Amino acid sequence: MILTVTLNTALDLTYRVPALTPHATHRVTQVIERPGGKGLNVARVLAALGHETVATGFAGGATGAMLRDLLASTPVRDELVATAGPTRRTVAVVDTTTGDTTQLNEPGPAITPAEWAGFRTRFTELLDGARAVALCGSLPPGIHVGAYAELIRLARAAAVPVLLDTSGEPLRRGIAARPDLVKPNADELAQLTGSREPHRATRDARRRGAHAVISSLGPEGLLAATPEGLWRAAPPAPVKGNPTGAGDSAVAGLLSGLVDEAPWPERLTRAVALSAATVLSPVAGEYDPSAYEELLPRVKVTSDSEAA
Repeated sequence: MILTVTLNTALDLTYRVPALTPHATHRVTQVIERPGGKGLNVARVLAALGHETVATGFAGGATGAMLRDLLASTPVRDELVATAGPTRRTVAVVDTTTGDTTQLNEPGPAITPAEWAGFRTRFTELLDGARAVALCGSLPPGIHVGAYAELIRLARAAAVPVLLDTSGEPLRRGIAARPDLVKPNADELAQLTGSREPHRATRDARRRGAHAVISSLGPEGLLAATPEGLWRAAPPAPVKGNPTGAGDSAVAGLLSGLVDEAPWPERLTRAVALSAATVLSPVAGEYDPSAYEELLPRVKVTSDSEAA
């Protein structure tokens, strides 16, 4: 099975309105609720691809109970650890006229030392039988910035490959613990390395400890610095739509290729096709299966000498 970790889970609420106008009252035409947080998004995509998937992290309070009820309707196995504080909510307001989205993210609950210790114990138990683990998203209050580095060391001790997808100081600390993969976007990569030149920044990030670095170039695809060299993967044409969750779908594609022991070009092809199919989906954060199958043979992957 594949294990995903979301320490700062969320109950995602999407409100659709005909037009978003400041200082005005709005009539909401549609409300969508779903379990959220980057790792849970990754888990749902992996499960849709047919992988046995387990989700852990934290959930608490009434919103946490709602999140777990929604998760129960998916193939993802719930191994979330209870907290005294309530799970946060994220609110996305979609202007259906322009397609623009306004996002409001609450902070997570403060995690106590006892809750963190309980999670570490459960995480260690779940590593037994895991073929890969993804550590995704922000850290809630109360958890130290080296938490992901700590979990990476536990995964490495259990010989379980680990992918890290976070930002800021948790990324800086985590990459030094030598994860198998990290997947920063361009802004996160620039913050980590001080460079906005993609090839230089991706190589620099890998030198900081990661076995492989896959950087997101937005609509232009992915750039990967791996032990086998540098790879570039791009969709056949720019896609228009809602990019919410596209990065999480890319992570799912990378993990799917990892556990299937696919070569790097195939891993990157899956990641780019899933990301683009998520942008094209009518439901934010979900991928369009037919678009995914149509895109798979059309993703262009080039090697180091061609991409440099």
